[in-house]
Amino acid sequence: MPVERNVVEQRYEAVMAVVRDGRQVSEVARVYGVTRQTMHAWVSKYEASGMSGLLDASHRPHHSPLQTAPEIEASICELRRRHPAWGPRRISHELVVQNFAVSRASVYRVLVRQHLIEPGKQKRRPADFKRWERSRPMELWQMDIVGGVVLESGNELKVVTAVDDHSRFCVAVGMVERATSPAVCRVLVEALRRHGVPEEILTDNGKVFTNRHGKFPMLESAFDRICRENGIVHRLTGVRSPTTTGKIERFHRTLREELLTGRRFADIDTAQAAIDGWAATYNKDRPHQSLGMLTPITRFHAARPVEIQEVLPVVFTDDCAEVQRRVATRGHVTIAKTQYAVGCAYAGQFVTVRIETSVVHCLIDGKLVKTLEPDPLKLVQRM
Repeated sequence: MPVERNVVEQRYEAVMAVVRDGRQVSEVARVYGVTRQTMHAWVSKYEASGMSGLLDASHRPHHSPLQTAPEIEASICELRRRHPAWGPRRISHELVVQNFAVSRASVYRVLVRQHLIEPGKQKRRPADFKRWERSRPMELWQMDIVGGVVLESGNELKVVTAVDDHSRFCVAVGMVERATSPAVCRVLVEALRRHGVPEEILTDNGKVFTNRHGKFPMLESAFDRICRENGIVHRLTGVRSPTTTGKIERFHRTLREELLTGRRFADIDTAQAAIDGWAATYNKDRPHQSLGMLTPITRFHAARPVEIQEVLPVVFTDDCAEVQRRVATRGHVTIAKTQYAVGCAYAGQFVTVRIETSVVHCLIDGKLVKTLEPDPLKLVQRM
C-alpha cells in the first residue's frame, strides 16, 4: 500500500529534482502540476531557509491601514484595566475627549482581541424603542434603599438613594445603620432642603415609605406625611414590579460596580465620605449613556430651597401602632384627621398614642393618661 506524502515532502522532492539532479524547472513543474513560477519560488525559499521555507506561509498582510494604531490600542487596554466596568462606548467617549478618533466598534474589536471582554451577541433595541423619562428635572424623583456597604467589623450598612428621573442626577445618598422610618425620612428631609421640593416621588411599597397596605392604613407613615405637607405626590410601584423604578435600580448597579464591590470601610463616616465623593463625580464628571454621553448636572437644576421640618415616625408592631404627637393648647391631638381629647393639663407635651384594634391609649413617659374607646379602623372612612 503506497504511503501518502504530505505537501512539504512533495515540494522537497521537486526542489531536489532541480537542485540535486539538475533537471529542468519546466519539466519538474509539469510533473508536479505547478507553474514554473511556483517551482522557481520553491527553489528560492529552500535555498534561503531550508525545509522551513517550504512550509505554507501566512497570507496576512504585514500592514493594514485600517488597523487601530498601536498607541491607541494600548490606551484602550489601559483604560479597561483601570476601569473594569467601562464598556466600549464609554472607552470610545473618553478617547474622543482626548482627541483620539476611535469608534465604539473599534474599541470592541480591540477588547475582544486582547481577551479583555468575551465576545457576545449584540443586543439591538427595536426600531420603535422610546426611552421613558419625565420631560423636565424636579418633576419626579425615584427613591429606594440598597445594601452592600460592608464595614471592617463585618457589619453591613444601607444606603438611602434618590435620583431625578429626567436628568439621572443623584439627589440623595444617605448612609444608615438600619433602614428605619426615621433614618429614611432624615435622608429625604436633607435632600429636600438641599435641592428643593419635586412634584412627585416614586418608591416601592416598603413600610419605611408607606403604610397604605399595612394593618393600620388610616395612619400616615412619616414619609407620606412629609410628602403631603410639602405638596409632593407620593407614587407607589405595582406589587413585585421592580422595572417601574428602573433608573434607581440601574443607579444601584453602577454604585456597586464602581464603589462598593470588594471594598470595606472603617466606619459609617468613612463610608459616607467615600460615597459622597463618588456621587459628586457621578453627577458632574461621569457621562451617562442614556443622556447621549452628557453628565447629569447638565440636565438638572434644583428647585427653590424650602424649610422642611422632620416629622415623628409611626412605629408598627404586630398588634398595634404607635405615633408621637404634641398636645395642642386646647388639650387634643390629631391622628388621621381625627381629634382626640387628652386634656389641657398636658398641653405642649409629647404623648405616645398607641392604637390597637378597638382602643386608643395615650401615654406620657410610659404612663397611661387616657384611654379612648372609638374603633380606629372606622377612621379610614373619614379620610
